[in-house]
Amino acid sequence: MLNNKTVAVVVPAYNEESQIGIVIETMPDFVDRIIVVNDNSTDSTADIVKKYINSKYNQTSIKLATKKITRTFHNEADIELLKNNNKELELFPKSEIININPETDRIILINNLVNTGVGGSIARGYKWCKDNNVDCTAVMAGDAQMDPDELDSICLPVINEGIDYIKGNRLIHGSSRFYIPKTRFIGNSILSILTKVASGYWRISDTQSGYTAISLSALNSIKIHKIYKGYGMPNDMLVKLNIAYCTIREVPIKPVYRIGEKSKMKIWKVIPKISFLLFKSFFKRLWVKYFFKDFHPLFILYNLSFILGIIWLPYLVKVLRLFFTGQNVSFETLFAFTFLGITSIQFLVFAMWMDILDNERLYK
Repeated sequence: MLNNKTVAVVVPAYNEESQIGIVIETMPDFVDRIIVVNDNSTDSTADIVKKYINSKYNQTSIKLATKKITRTFHNEADIELLKNNNKELELFPKSEIININPETDRIILINNLVNTGVGGSIARGYKWCKDNNVDCTAVMAGDAQMDPDELDSICLPVINEGIDYIKGNRLIHGSSRFYIPKTRFIGNSILSILTKVASGYWRISDTQSGYTAISLSALNSIKIHKIYKGYGMPNDMLVKLNIAYCTIREVPIKPVYRIGEKSKMKIWKVIPKISFLLFKSFFKRLWVKYFFKDFHPLFILYNLSFILGIIWLPYLVKVLRLFFTGQNVSFETLFAFTFLGITSIQFLVFAMWMDILDNERLYK
Protein backbone atom coordinates (compact mmCIF):
# COMPACT_ATOMS: atom_id res chain seq x y z
CA MET A 1 0.00 0.00 0.00
CA LEU A 2 0.95 3.63 -0.44
CA ASN A 3 -0.32 5.98 2.28
CA ASN A 4 -3.06 3.48 3.15
CA LYS A 5 -4.24 3.25 -0.46
CA THR A 6 -4.21 0.00 -2.42
CA VAL A 7 -1.99 -0.26 -5.49
CA ALA A 8 -2.10 -2.79 -8.32
CA VAL A 9 -0.01 -3.17 -11.46
CA VAL A 10 -1.45 -4.58 -14.66
CA VAL A 11 1.17 -6.46 -16.69
CA PRO A 12 0.09 -7.29 -20.27
CA ALA A 13 2.19 -10.20 -21.53
CA TYR A 14 2.40 -11.90 -24.90
CA ASN A 15 5.25 -14.40 -25.39
CA GLU A 16 7.36 -12.87 -22.61
CA GLU A 17 8.84 -16.06 -21.14
CA SER A 18 12.33 -14.53 -21.02
CA GLN A 19 11.28 -11.26 -19.35
CA ILE A 20 8.17 -11.81 -17.23
CA GLY A 21 10.15 -13.17 -14.28
CA ILE A 22 12.21 -9.97 -14.11
CA VAL A 23 9.03 -7.90 -13.94
CA ILE A 24 7.59 -9.95 -11.06
CA GLU A 25 10.83 -10.20 -9.07
CA THR A 26 11.59 -6.47 -9.25
CA MET A 27 8.08 -5.28 -8.43
CA PRO A 28 8.20 -2.85 -5.45
CA ASP A 29 6.92 -4.12 -2.11
CA PHE A 30 4.17 -1.48 -1.91
CA VAL A 31 2.36 -3.12 -4.85
CA ASP A 32 -0.54 -5.11 -3.41
CA ARG A 33 -1.53 -6.97 -6.59
CA ILE A 34 0.35 -7.90 -9.76
CA ILE A 35 -2.24 -8.63 -12.46
CA VAL A 36 -0.50 -10.56 -15.24
CA VAL A 37 -2.76 -10.79 -18.29
CA ASN A 38 -1.40 -13.52 -20.53
CA ASP A 39 -2.65 -12.68 -24.02
CA ASN A 40 -2.95 -16.25 -25.33
CA SER A 41 0.83 -16.64 -25.52
CA THR A 42 2.28 -19.52 -27.53
CA ASP A 43 5.35 -19.86 -25.30
CA SER A 44 5.67 -20.75 -21.59
CA THR A 45 4.70 -17.31 -20.22
CA ALA A 46 1.68 -18.70 -18.34
CA ASP A 47 3.62 -21.63 -16.86
CA ILE A 48 6.33 -19.32 -15.54
CA VAL A 49 3.78 -17.04 -13.88
CA LYS A 50 2.12 -20.09 -12.27
CA LYS A 51 5.45 -20.99 -10.65
CA TYR A 52 5.68 -17.49 -9.18
CA ILE A 53 2.20 -17.89 -7.70
CA ASN A 54 3.67 -20.74 -5.63
CA SER A 55 6.70 -18.69 -4.56
CA LYS A 56 7.63 -16.06 -1.98
CA TYR A 57 6.72 -13.30 -4.46
CA ASN A 58 3.03 -14.15 -4.02
CA GLN A 59 2.89 -13.15 -0.36
CA THR A 60 0.56 -10.29 0.65
CA SER A 61 -1.34 -9.29 3.76
CA ILE A 62 -3.79 -7.00 1.97
CA LYS A 63 -7.27 -8.33 1.29
CA LEU A 64 -9.40 -6.68 -1.37
CA ALA A 65 -13.17 -6.58 -1.40
CA THR A 66 -15.66 -6.20 -4.21
CA LYS A 67 -18.10 -3.33 -3.97
CA LYS A 68 -21.40 -4.01 -2.21
CA ILE A 69 -24.36 -1.67 -1.76
CA THR A 70 -27.12 -1.97 0.80
CA ARG A 71 -30.44 -0.91 -0.69
CA THR A 72 -31.93 2.26 0.77
CA PHE A 73 -34.76 4.57 -0.22
CA HIS A 74 -32.48 6.84 -2.29
CA ASN A 75 -29.81 4.63 -3.90
CA GLU A 76 -31.70 2.73 -6.59
CA ALA A 77 -29.53 4.40 -9.24
CA ASP A 78 -26.33 3.21 -7.54
CA ILE A 79 -27.65 -0.35 -7.40
CA GLU A 80 -28.50 -0.30 -11.12
CA LEU A 81 -25.01 1.02 -11.87
CA LEU A 82 -23.48 -1.82 -9.86
CA LYS A 83 -25.61 -4.38 -11.72
CA ASN A 84 -24.46 -2.95 -15.03
CA ASN A 85 -20.84 -3.11 -13.88
CA ASN A 86 -21.23 -6.76 -12.90
CA LYS A 87 -22.47 -7.56 -16.41
CA GLU A 88 -19.59 -5.68 -18.04
CA LEU A 89 -17.28 -8.70 -18.08
CA GLU A 90 -19.58 -10.29 -20.68
CA LEU A 91 -18.46 -7.57 -23.10
CA PHE A 92 -14.81 -8.63 -22.90
CA PRO A 93 -13.22 -11.47 -24.90
CA LYS A 94 -13.32 -14.76 -23.02
CA SER A 95 -10.71 -15.17 -20.29
CA GLU A 96 -10.11 -17.17 -17.13
CA ILE A 97 -8.51 -16.45 -13.78
CA ILE A 98 -6.05 -19.22 -12.97
CA ASN A 99 -5.64 -18.54 -9.24
CA ILE A 100 -7.26 -20.82 -6.70
CA ASN A 101 -7.25 -18.00 -4.14
CA PRO A 102 -7.52 -14.74 -6.13
CA GLU A 103 -8.87 -12.90 -3.07
CA THR A 104 -5.61 -13.32 -1.16
CA ASP A 105 -2.92 -13.93 -3.80
CA ARG A 106 -0.58 -11.08 -4.67
CA ILE A 107 0.04 -12.38 -8.20
CA ILE A 108 -3.11 -12.80 -10.28
CA LEU A 109 -2.86 -14.65 -13.59
CA ILE A 110 -5.60 -14.00 -16.14
CA ASN A 111 -5.40 -16.02 -19.35
CA ASN A 112 -7.08 -14.54 -22.40
CA LEU A 113 -8.54 -17.44 -24.36
CA VAL A 114 -8.01 -15.50 -27.60
CA ASN A 115 -5.31 -13.01 -28.50
CA THR A 116 -6.76 -9.53 -27.91
CA GLY A 117 -3.75 -7.23 -28.34
CA VAL A 118 -1.96 -5.17 -25.73
CA GLY A 119 -4.89 -2.77 -25.30
CA GLY A 120 -7.33 -5.61 -24.78
CA SER A 121 -5.05 -7.16 -22.16
CA ILE A 122 -4.70 -3.90 -20.25
CA ALA A 123 -8.46 -3.38 -20.36
CA ARG A 124 -9.01 -6.86 -18.87
CA GLY A 125 -6.55 -6.06 -16.09
CA TYR A 126 -8.30 -2.74 -15.50
CA LYS A 127 -11.59 -4.61 -15.15
CA TRP A 128 -10.19 -6.84 -12.40
CA CYS A 129 -8.85 -3.83 -10.50
CA LYS A 130 -12.08 -1.92 -10.94
CA ASP A 131 -14.14 -4.84 -9.62
CA ASN A 132 -11.85 -5.15 -6.60
CA ASN A 133 -11.86 -1.41 -5.80
CA VAL A 134 -8.12 -0.86 -6.17
CA ASP A 135 -7.38 2.80 -5.44
CA CYS A 136 -4.51 3.17 -7.93
CA THR A 137 -3.86 0.93 -10.93
CA ALA A 138 -0.57 1.20 -12.82
CA VAL A 139 0.53 -0.47 -16.04
CA MET A 140 3.96 -1.99 -16.64
CA ALA A 141 4.89 -3.92 -19.77
CA GLY A 142 5.70 -7.61 -19.56
CA ASP A 143 9.04 -7.11 -21.32
CA ALA A 144 10.66 -5.29 -18.34
CA GLN A 145 11.09 -2.03 -20.28
CA MET A 146 9.81 0.02 -17.35
CA ASP A 147 12.00 0.82 -14.36
CA PRO A 148 10.23 -0.33 -11.16
CA ASP A 149 12.13 2.29 -9.16
CA GLU A 150 10.05 4.94 -10.94
CA LEU A 151 6.71 3.37 -10.03
CA ASP A 152 6.23 5.42 -6.87
CA SER A 153 6.58 8.69 -8.82
CA ILE A 154 3.90 7.39 -11.20
CA CYS A 155 1.49 6.37 -8.43
CA LEU A 156 1.94 9.02 -5.74
CA PRO A 157 0.12 11.87 -7.56
CA VAL A 158 -2.93 9.59 -7.83
CA ILE A 159 -2.66 8.55 -4.19
CA ASN A 160 -1.78 11.90 -2.59
CA GLU A 161 -3.32 14.49 -4.90
CA GLY A 162 -6.29 12.71 -6.42
CA ILE A 163 -5.13 13.20 -10.01
CA ASP A 164 -6.99 10.87 -12.36
CA TYR A 165 -4.24 9.82 -14.77
CA ILE A 166 -0.45 9.93 -14.62
CA LYS A 167 1.73 9.02 -17.57
CA GLY A 168 5.47 8.74 -17.93
CA ASN A 169 7.31 10.88 -20.48
CA ARG A 170 10.57 9.54 -21.93
CA LEU A 171 11.01 12.28 -24.51
CA ILE A 172 12.04 14.87 -21.94
CA HIS A 173 14.85 12.68 -20.63
CA GLY A 174 18.26 13.90 -21.73
CA SER A 175 19.11 10.62 -23.46
CA SER A 176 15.96 10.39 -25.57
CA ARG A 177 17.37 11.76 -28.84
CA PHE A 178 20.29 9.37 -29.02
CA TYR A 179 19.18 6.40 -26.91
CA ILE A 180 15.65 5.76 -28.19
CA PRO A 181 15.77 3.96 -31.58
CA LYS A 182 15.47 6.64 -34.27
CA THR A 183 12.43 5.17 -36.00
CA ARG A 184 10.59 4.92 -32.68
CA PHE A 185 11.56 8.48 -31.72
CA ILE A 186 10.27 9.86 -35.02
CA GLY A 187 7.11 7.74 -34.96
CA ASN A 188 6.41 8.68 -31.35
CA SER A 189 6.88 12.38 -32.11
CA ILE A 190 4.46 12.25 -35.05
CA LEU A 191 1.80 10.42 -33.05
CA SER A 192 2.29 12.76 -30.09
CA ILE A 193 1.42 15.77 -32.27
CA LEU A 194 -1.66 14.07 -33.66
CA THR A 195 -2.75 12.92 -30.20
CA LYS A 196 -2.53 16.47 -28.80
CA VAL A 197 -5.12 17.57 -31.34
CA ALA A 198 -7.34 14.49 -31.06
CA SER A 199 -7.33 14.16 -27.27
CA GLY A 200 -7.48 17.80 -26.19
CA TYR A 201 -4.52 17.30 -23.84
CA TRP A 202 -2.42 19.83 -25.72
CA ARG A 203 0.53 19.88 -23.31
CA ILE A 204 1.35 16.18 -23.34
CA SER A 205 4.02 14.37 -25.34
CA ASP A 206 5.37 10.81 -25.56
CA THR A 207 1.83 9.62 -26.06
CA GLN A 208 3.02 6.06 -26.76
CA SER A 209 4.41 5.63 -23.26
CA GLY A 210 2.56 2.80 -21.53
CA TYR A 211 3.94 3.52 -18.06
CA THR A 212 0.82 4.96 -16.45
CA ALA A 213 -1.34 5.03 -13.34
CA ILE A 214 -5.06 5.65 -13.11
CA SER A 215 -7.45 6.32 -10.25
CA LEU A 216 -10.47 4.18 -9.43
CA SER A 217 -12.81 7.10 -10.15
CA ALA A 218 -11.29 7.51 -13.63
CA LEU A 219 -11.73 3.78 -14.34
CA ASN A 220 -15.38 4.14 -13.37
CA SER A 221 -15.83 7.15 -15.65
CA ILE A 222 -14.96 5.41 -18.95
CA LYS A 223 -16.13 2.27 -20.75
CA ILE A 224 -13.01 0.16 -20.38
CA HIS A 225 -14.38 -2.67 -22.55
CA LYS A 226 -14.30 -0.23 -25.48
CA ILE A 227 -10.61 0.66 -25.10
CA TYR A 228 -8.75 0.21 -28.40
CA LYS A 229 -7.25 -3.28 -28.36
CA GLY A 230 -4.08 -2.64 -30.37
CA TYR A 231 -1.03 -0.42 -29.98
CA GLY A 232 -3.21 2.70 -30.24
CA MET A 233 -4.53 2.00 -26.76
CA PRO A 234 -2.61 4.87 -25.03
CA ASN A 235 -3.93 7.34 -27.62
CA ASP A 236 -7.51 6.12 -27.38
CA MET A 237 -7.27 6.17 -23.59
CA LEU A 238 -6.34 9.86 -23.59
CA VAL A 239 -9.35 10.74 -25.75
CA LYS A 240 -11.72 8.80 -23.49
CA LEU A 241 -10.28 10.42 -20.36
CA ASN A 242 -10.56 13.91 -21.83
CA ILE A 243 -14.21 13.37 -22.76
CA ALA A 244 -14.77 12.32 -19.12
CA TYR A 245 -13.02 15.53 -17.87
CA CYS A 246 -10.28 13.55 -16.12
CA THR A 247 -7.25 15.41 -14.78
CA ILE A 248 -3.78 14.48 -16.02
CA ARG A 249 -0.09 14.94 -15.27
CA GLU A 250 3.12 13.77 -16.92
CA VAL A 251 6.18 12.74 -14.94
CA PRO A 252 9.68 12.27 -16.39
CA ILE A 253 10.89 8.70 -16.77
CA LYS A 254 13.95 7.21 -18.41
CA PRO A 255 13.78 5.25 -21.66
CA VAL A 256 14.72 1.59 -21.24
CA TYR A 257 15.91 -0.52 -24.18
CA ARG A 258 18.49 -3.21 -24.96
CA ILE A 259 17.61 -5.43 -22.01
CA GLY A 260 16.54 -8.48 -23.99
CA GLU A 261 13.08 -7.26 -25.02
CA LYS A 262 11.79 -8.11 -28.48
CA SER A 263 9.52 -5.50 -29.98
CA LYS A 264 6.37 -6.85 -31.65
CA MET A 265 5.37 -3.46 -33.03
CA LYS A 266 6.06 -2.55 -36.67
CA ILE A 267 6.16 1.22 -36.37
CA TRP A 268 5.44 2.08 -40.02
CA LYS A 269 2.43 -0.24 -40.04
CA VAL A 270 1.16 1.08 -36.73
CA ILE A 271 1.35 4.81 -37.54
CA PRO A 272 -1.32 4.78 -40.30
CA LYS A 273 -3.71 2.73 -38.15
CA ILE A 274 -3.28 4.95 -35.10
CA SER A 275 -3.51 8.10 -37.25
CA PHE A 276 -6.89 6.96 -38.58
CA LEU A 277 -7.97 6.10 -35.03
CA LEU A 278 -7.02 9.62 -33.91
CA PHE A 279 -8.86 11.18 -36.85
CA LYS A 280 -12.07 9.44 -35.79
CA SER A 281 -11.41 10.13 -32.12
CA PHE A 282 -11.05 13.87 -32.70
CA PHE A 283 -14.54 14.13 -34.16
CA LYS A 284 -15.93 11.90 -31.43
CA ARG A 285 -14.45 14.19 -28.77
CA LEU A 286 -15.74 17.26 -30.61
CA TRP A 287 -19.30 16.00 -30.78
CA VAL A 288 -19.57 14.22 -27.43
CA LYS A 289 -17.74 16.74 -25.25
CA TYR A 290 -18.56 20.03 -26.94
CA PHE A 291 -22.04 19.38 -28.32
CA PHE A 292 -23.88 16.61 -26.46
CA LYS A 293 -22.33 17.01 -23.01
CA ASP A 294 -21.68 20.72 -22.79
CA PHE A 295 -22.03 23.03 -25.78
CA HIS A 296 -19.04 25.23 -26.57
CA PRO A 297 -18.51 27.81 -29.38
CA LEU A 298 -15.38 25.97 -30.52
CA PHE A 299 -17.71 23.26 -31.86
CA ILE A 300 -19.10 25.76 -34.38
CA LEU A 301 -15.68 27.20 -35.24
CA TYR A 302 -14.11 23.79 -35.86
CA ASN A 303 -16.96 22.67 -38.09
CA LEU A 304 -17.13 25.94 -40.02
CA SER A 305 -13.39 25.66 -40.60
CA PHE A 306 -13.77 22.14 -42.02
CA ILE A 307 -16.78 23.06 -44.19
CA LEU A 308 -15.06 26.12 -45.64
CA GLY A 309 -11.89 24.11 -46.15
CA ILE A 310 -13.76 21.50 -48.18
CA ILE A 311 -15.40 24.21 -50.30
CA TRP A 312 -11.97 25.84 -50.76
CA LEU A 313 -10.29 22.70 -52.16
CA PRO A 314 -11.84 22.86 -55.68
CA TYR A 315 -10.69 26.48 -55.97
CA LEU A 316 -7.21 25.44 -54.89
CA VAL A 317 -7.11 22.79 -57.62
CA LYS A 318 -8.42 25.28 -60.21
CA VAL A 319 -5.92 28.00 -59.27
CA LEU A 320 -3.01 25.57 -59.38
CA ARG A 321 -4.12 24.20 -62.75
CA LEU A 322 -4.41 27.68 -64.26
CA PHE A 323 -1.08 28.74 -62.76
CA PHE A 324 0.85 25.78 -64.15
CA THR A 325 -0.77 26.10 -67.59
CA GLY A 326 0.03 29.82 -67.75
CA GLN A 327 -3.59 30.96 -67.91
CA ASN A 328 -5.06 33.99 -66.16
CA VAL A 329 -7.11 33.51 -62.99
CA SER A 330 -10.40 35.41 -62.93
CA PHE A 331 -11.08 37.89 -60.14
CA GLU A 332 -14.04 35.87 -58.87
CA THR A 333 -11.98 32.66 -58.64
CA LEU A 334 -9.06 34.40 -56.96
CA PHE A 335 -11.38 36.18 -54.49
CA ALA A 336 -13.18 32.97 -53.54
CA PHE A 337 -9.87 31.12 -53.25
CA THR A 338 -8.38 33.78 -50.95
CA PHE A 339 -11.47 34.43 -48.85
CA LEU A 340 -12.33 30.79 -48.23
CA GLY A 341 -8.72 29.80 -47.46
CA ILE A 342 -8.01 32.64 -45.02
CA THR A 343 -11.38 32.34 -43.28
CA SER A 344 -11.02 28.57 -42.88
CA ILE A 345 -7.57 28.97 -41.34
CA GLN A 346 -8.76 31.75 -39.01
CA PHE A 347 -11.69 29.66 -37.73
CA LEU A 348 -9.36 26.71 -37.21
CA VAL A 349 -6.84 28.78 -35.24
CA PHE A 350 -9.56 30.33 -33.06
CA ALA A 351 -11.09 26.90 -32.40
CA MET A 352 -7.73 25.40 -31.43
CA TRP A 353 -7.01 28.36 -29.15
CA MET A 354 -10.36 27.90 -27.37
CA ASP A 355 -9.70 24.16 -27.16
CA ILE A 356 -6.35 24.77 -25.48
CA LEU A 357 -7.83 27.25 -23.00
CA ASP A 358 -10.74 24.97 -22.11
CA ASN A 359 -8.47 22.02 -21.35
CA GLU A 360 -5.99 23.93 -19.19
CA ARG A 361 -8.14 23.05 -16.16
CA LEU A 362 -7.37 19.34 -16.64
CA TYR A 363 -3.61 19.74 -16.08
CA LYS A 364 -2.53 19.33 -12.50
